[in-house]
Amino acid sequence: MDFASRHIGPSPTEQDHMLGTLGYATLDDLTTAARPPALGADASLAGLPPALSEAQALQRLRGLAAQNQVLTSMIGLGYYGTITPAVIRRNVLENPGWYTSYTPYQPEISQGRLEALLNFQTMIEELTGLAVAGASLLDEATAAAEAMTLARRAARKGSIFLADSRCLPQTLAVLATRAQPLGIDLVVTEVTEQEVAAQPVGELFGVLLPYPDATGEIRDLRPVIAAAAERGVLTAVTADLLALTLLVPPGELGADIAVGSTQRFGPP
Repeated sequence: MDFASRHIGPSPTEQDHMLGTLGYATLDDLTTAARPPALGADASLAGLPPALSEAQALQRLRGLAAQNQVLTSMIGLGYYGTITPAVIRRNVLENPGWYTSYTPYQPEISQGRLEALLNFQTMIEELTGLAVAGASLLDEATAAAEAMTLARRAARKGSIFLADSRCLPQTLAVLATRAQPLGIDLVVTEVTEQEVAAQPVGELFGVLLPYPDATGEIRDLRPVIAAAAERGVLTAVTADLLALTLLVPPGELGADIAVGSTQRFGPP
């Protein structure tokens, strides 16, 4: 198969199969059914208001924005409003030395991004107490799923992954989605030393623990981590990065992997 066939849309055969499954004869029929009538090719533009100048448009947008209501978010569960100090915002997020030294079309502009990521990774290593940190763009739930698959690749055996039921619900949902096609038996329960010991020998390859958990409780994870280590099982911890400025780092608790997300930091 050539490059174009691999990368440019579905083949005619695949299109026919898709249309047959959906009950349409052609792509035009599918498009017509999906598109609202008001957006059709024959839709008239006569009803649009007269054009505005730039100043008028900005005034109109400000008027619309003024109708927004600023409310207090009570969502919780990993999404908390916080304050980013100006010195951090200016010297880390808005440091002009990282994006004005080179013209945009020069590859060296990536050096600034790499420096920012290196600083972030170094901070994460210090907060988690672990020797290696990755600076990806994953949310906590997806990162936890990556930790699960990392543990499985490292173990090279077993099919059971224990996830504490007190993890954030979105984390557990993504774990379930990722585990199913990979043939991983995801066991969601309140993970204790006894629960770790009860798993079949050779089948348990990883454990996920919250720190703090979804209710805000901070538990001593050492007994469970030690029980997992005795069986040669890797332990991952979903950690609140801000909380780690006060709590004992997961690495010092004996954890092998720490998962955190800037979603917990909220907007600046």
